[in-house]
Amino acid sequence: MKPSRRFYLVAEEIMPDAMVKTVEVKNMLSRGDFETVHDAVNSVGLSRSAFYKYRDLVFLYEDERRERLITLSMILEHRSGILSNVLNTVAQYGGNVITITQGIPLSQAAHLTTTLDISQLNISTDELTKNLQDLQGVKTVEIVGYS
Repeated sequence: MKPSRRFYLVAEEIMPDAMVKTVEVKNMLSRGDFETVHDAVNSVGLSRSAFYKYRDLVFLYEDERRERLITLSMILEHRSGILSNVLNTVAQYGGNVITITQGIPLSQAAHLTTTLDISQLNISTDELTKNLQDLQGVKTVEIVGYS
């Protein structure tokens, strides 16, 4: 009987370079940056044999998470166009809005809760929240749930 496979969540800084580069190559290939494994592995300085050794065993945690929905809580200034900019930014990065609930503005700010489908997101959720936070009129952005 074959023993069951065990999984570990490991910080990148303690992983061997070959594993980190394998994930990088997989991402480049999935984005279409390179047409062949040969070209992609050469660009990061990885051997093809190392890539094939690890490709089915190492994954970026966010890519393999089963949850594909996130819920964001935001505080937005009460000015025309801010919500529109938030929604356009989400769409720009491949997110799809499932729900939006916006509260009545108090003290020129409104609370917004939105659930997003991130299955087609082309950046990390950390990058998305940072980019939303950087929008003019967005006071706070916080991930409050995954599902």
